[in-house]
Amino acid sequence: MQPRNMSMSGVVDLAAVKQAQEAKAKAEQARAEAARQGGTGAVSPVDLVIDVDEAGFESEVLQRSAEVPVVIDFWAEWCEPCKQLSPVLERLAVEYSGRFLLAKIDVDANQMLMQQFGVQGIPAVFAVVAGQALPLFQGAAGEAQIRQTLDQLVQVAEERFGLTGLAVDPEAEPGDRPAVAERPAGPHDAALEAAVRALDAGDLGGAVQAYKNVLAEDPGNTEAKLGLAQAELLQRVQDADPQRVRQDAADKPNDARAQIAAADLDLVGGHVEDAFGRLIDAVRVTAGDDRDAVRLRLLELFEVVGADDPRVAAARRALARALF
Repeated sequence: MQPRNMSMSGVVDLAAVKQAQEAKAKAEQARAEAARQGGTGAVSPVDLVIDVDEAGFESEVLQRSAEVPVVIDFWAEWCEPCKQLSPVLERLAVEYSGRFLLAKIDVDANQMLMQQFGVQGIPAVFAVVAGQALPLFQGAAGEAQIRQTLDQLVQVAEERFGLTGLAVDPEAEPGDRPAVAERPAGPHDAALEAAVRALDAGDLGGAVQAYKNVLAEDPGNTEAKLGLAQAELLQRVQDADPQRVRQDAADKPNDARAQIAAADLDLVGGHVEDAFGRLIDAVRVTAGDDRDAVRLRLLELFEVVGADDPRVAAARRALARALF
């Protein structure tokens, strides 16, 4: 099955963001409750490396990605590079002490998962963070490169989704997992859930209004800001003719409106860097109101992707160079 909250596009999955925020609160409550009861609320180091199949993918990967980044190692018994990479990942999973969980998937026994992730060859390594699938690397990789990739993954998971990982206790019994405490409903949960349902149903106008209602009462609500930015983006492109928009942008490289419309399509298609690069180039060749319109649209797209995304940080620096 195609997991409902899996997004391969790179655009933020709003339901996953909400799930991650709730998971963090629940995990904190679970640890506090375990401490009150004299326990640690921790897992054994053995539980940081798990074998996953299609039947257990939703519970072992998707659901757990709301509390800890899950790194997926696609491998096979006949794959010699896999035999070099897998032990390194397993050792690092223990060394990182709960900051990520390693899920090993045998491609020979799980062809459907291999196809859903678009794996072209093995070894292939992905991550799932708060329900979103992210490609990490394919083929053999040196340990220094792997560590750098994992460090970036852990940083994004914590800063963007609040995922602090799992507590690990060497004395914990293998297979033990901390209980999950229920989080009280927030004042805007019903409105936010209605907005997500409207997005899922294609009611973009309803979603936009629902997020605006939340922001009218709570201007700092992060989820509503993110939701509004994404809903408005989808609303702008829903009636666009992609072929015409892209041809227009190619024919008019100095036209602000043409480049803005194409950048929206780039982002919806998951081409984040292309969208940012297009608008930064447009900033360089426009002036006055046109340049300001391009800059403002770029800032809106930053909101859609998320301020803590490394691609946003890089684009902000490029925008500053283009402006000054």
